[in-house]
Amino acid sequence: MSISWEVELRGGGIYLPQIGLWCDAPKPAACSFVSHAHFDHLAAHKKIVMSEATRRLMAARLPGKREEIVLPFDALHAWDEATYLRLHPAGHIFGSAMLHVSSEGETLLYTGDFKLKPGLSAEPCLPPRADTLIMETTFGLPRYVFPSPEKVWAGIVAFCRETLAEGATPVLFAYSLGKSQELLCGLAQAGLSTMLHPQTERMTRICQEAGHAPAPYRAFAMTETGGYAVICPPQTRSSGWLEKIPRRRTAIVSGWALDTAAIYRYKCEAAFPLSDHADFNDLLQMVELTRAKRVFTVHGYAAEFAATLRERGVEAWALGEDNQLEFSLDGCGRGSTW
Repeated sequence: MSISWEVELRGGGIYLPQIGLWCDAPKPAACSFVSHAHFDHLAAHKKIVMSEATRRLMAARLPGKREEIVLPFDALHAWDEATYLRLHPAGHIFGSAMLHVSSEGETLLYTGDFKLKPGLSAEPCLPPRADTLIMETTFGLPRYVFPSPEKVWAGIVAFCRETLAEGATPVLFAYSLGKSQELLCGLAQAGLSTMLHPQTERMTRICQEAGHAPAPYRAFAMTETGGYAVICPPQTRSSGWLEKIPRRRTAIVSGWALDTAAIYRYKCEAAFPLSDHADFNDLLQMVELTRAKRVFTVHGYAAEFAATLRERGVEAWALGEDNQLEFSLDGCGRGSTW
């Protein structure tokens, strides 16, 4: 007899009680799967399931002793007598993984943060089929549909070239892990030279050690920024470090650049919607690709996206949210529009 997966939200974390495993637990847990090495997904767990690249990056960001179960992508791992785990690339950042669990004929997929569109610095996302899907929904509203990558890159490259032509330095704000390596690869393809903030350079070097081959770059040198685009973390916007670059034009690189007030919120001169997350259309496609019978949504616009799925005939629930079910006036649920 196949099991019906239980999915619990405990203290802001996702827990699978039937196998005693957390998924990206926000606080130290006995055992957790860690999908990738961004700080908001890390905690000092006693036992961790993760990819090799995530292990290396986590060791640099959160040192400490722990039991580690490091799995190659697509390798089957016996969790108990009836349960098997398998990691699949999530396409979010280098080393990011989705967790696929199978037990007694029933399957579950936890996506963590993911991106379906191929990028330049992360392994391509390869979602398997699953009966139950737990998915992040950061951009779960219809207004969050990103322009084509080609259009976004054209804007970033034009911004850098125009700034350099004016004798100034283009400064691009991006997370030190993930987005920065994506920018580094894209700028190199456009023939632009790049300098990295020390924090960004450290993460890039660890990615190299873990097997990623980013484009050439230089570590930041205050007196030699002429002719270079500088990539640095967003928090440097309000630090004295930025003042080391006297003539500069700044831009934020984020999916939130789709919001009209992005340049004011981030106090920049330009904003480019290059994201390492799935947009609204890709969220819909993930459900279609997995052919999930039941979907749990988390993060971002979880309640709104769950409602969208229900309108399309999919059983969907937002974890930790008030799920307001929709009914037509005659008392019948809406038909599938999938």
